[in-house]
Amino acid sequence: MAKAAREIDLIDARSAFTQADADALNQRFEGVDTLPMLKTVFAEGLAGNVAVVSSFGTESAVLLHLVAQADRTVPVIFVDTLKMFGETLDYRDTLIERFGFTDSRVVAPKPDVIAAKDETGLRWSYDPDGCCEIRKVEPMARAKDGLDAWISGRKAFQSVTRQNLPRFEVEDGRLKLNPLGDWTKADLEAYFAEHDLPRHPLEAQGYLSIGCEPCTSKVLPGEDPRAGRWRGWDKVECGIHSPVSTVTPVGDPDDPANQPVF
Repeated sequence: MAKAAREIDLIDARSAFTQADADALNQRFEGVDTLPMLKTVFAEGLAGNVAVVSSFGTESAVLLHLVAQADRTVPVIFVDTLKMFGETLDYRDTLIERFGFTDSRVVAPKPDVIAAKDETGLRWSYDPDGCCEIRKVEPMARAKDGLDAWISGRKAFQSVTRQNLPRFEVEDGRLKLNPLGDWTKADLEAYFAEHDLPRHPLEAQGYLSIGCEPCTSKVLPGEDPRAGRWRGWDKVECGIHSPVSTVTPVGDPDDPANQPVF
């Protein structure tokens, strides 16, 4: 079995990257295949202290397999919101073990924050932005402390909000790598088949983009692959990759008087 992932709470001791650094890396690796690029980045230390962040969703196996081939010691960070599908947690263990990663990390919401701001566990139902903030964005910020760079699994085809993704960009002084930014769905499917990678157990049921269980639904034919996330809300990102959307609940969502009755 895979070793138990360890909780992390790191100290920020990183160096800052600039947009000029990202531009130079984009130019250097233009036209270079993804795996050779990753191998060079790791071997030459071009990203400094780097980790890959994975949701262990339907497409995560491709990026993780590539990173493992390049360097299995690269840390893998998973944000456990405590609202994840059980199938996602099992899939995480499967991929970590199969690909041979030696450093699997988990970061979770702080218990005191959950007790103060989501005691009922129902904040997702009336304030999804606030829920993402305390369960995903804040834990992710702690996970990135001490990192110079992090690797994302975003792809341009996933949503109109993710078009024109560069391979390297800078966010808050950290280098952010999007190794699969220009991959198509066909590229991913071909890679899955070529390497016989395990699929997320919920994908066959119509879940094409998987996040927290309460806020994930099946995607209908012809819909955007991320249409099943936060269905019914004007929200397309959790806030890790961009500022949270402007879903404004009526009144203070932390006021018990403004919470729904079920």
